[in-house]
Amino acid sequence: MNIEKIWNSCNDSGQFSGVFSVTDEKGVVFERCCGFRNISEELPNNRDTVFGIASGTKMFTGLAVCKLIEAEKLSFDDKLWDILPHDLGRIDKRVSLFHLLTHTSGIGDYFDEEWENLYEKEQELFENYPVYLWERLEYYLQMITPLSPKFEPGSRFGYSNAGFILLGLVIEAVSGKSYQQFVTDEIILPLQLKRTGFFRMDSLPANTAQGCTRDMTTGLLRTNIYSIPIIGASDGGLFTCVKDLDILWRSVFAARVLSENMLQAFLKPHVVRGEGKSYGLGVYRFDKNRDTAFYAVGADFGVDFFTVYFPKLKITASALGNTENNNHMLIPLLSDILG
Repeated sequence: MNIEKIWNSCNDSGQFSGVFSVTDEKGVVFERCCGFRNISEELPNNRDTVFGIASGTKMFTGLAVCKLIEAEKLSFDDKLWDILPHDLGRIDKRVSLFHLLTHTSGIGDYFDEEWENLYEKEQELFENYPVYLWERLEYYLQMITPLSPKFEPGSRFGYSNAGFILLGLVIEAVSGKSYQQFVTDEIILPLQLKRTGFFRMDSLPANTAQGCTRDMTTGLLRTNIYSIPIIGASDGGLFTCVKDLDILWRSVFAARVLSENMLQAFLKPHVVRGEGKSYGLGVYRFDKNRDTAFYAVGADFGVDFFTVYFPKLKITASALGNTENNNHMLIPLLSDILG
């Protein structure tokens, strides 16, 4: 396995801005820090730089829900309508936590990645609901509950941001804490993920990469402060670094986050998504040659994220970027490393 060769073939354009890191049990095997965390001041990215991970946050949400199920405060079969103290509008009353965790609920999505003309619809959404107001999960309900269901619960996989917002509301209803505080108290602090948190876009800590997106009208680069929610929610928006991701993966597989039995439920291929591809309870799987890689991905304006763990090899590979449309190039790592 030649990681440098894989990296060079994936980054042949040289456009990646961020940190790419591969580690094993002994430490860093290969690492590249590219581009700038602050383009205007040309401050370079480094291995401690914090990046937004967009939908990579869903893995944390899945772990958090599984912790509550393990504590017998919830069950996979619990129905959403029976838990939340809100009028859920047109959401099907048969939708369960299992449906939400596996993206099989069929509920309408406020940010539907199956939309045609996705960019235009994103802009329309932001005009109607300015992102600086997206501070509490209840705010999202007005964007979700009026929507028609897309399909029957359990009938297929349909990636759902709204579904994970609702899981965040479930966490809040059961724990009595905000979603962000629960994840902080139950995952981030116990694992000592020192550079991980739900940071406000208008109050980012030092050495945090500013996400950059290209204005479709002027062609100029601009930061993403007005393009993503003011604070991360249960479907996306957490910030972290490559070191903390390595700690997280190794802690998860050492059963330090969930018990061994619940961990197997979290990792199990509940939904098949194609040859060798499946989905657990907030985490993707890739199977090849009787081996498995587990991964999470995320993309948003000025955010590009990919992280993968290979249990048999005990290798973590993560790419955190502060521009767009680059990290998908690292997906071949799954196949190349598994042989």
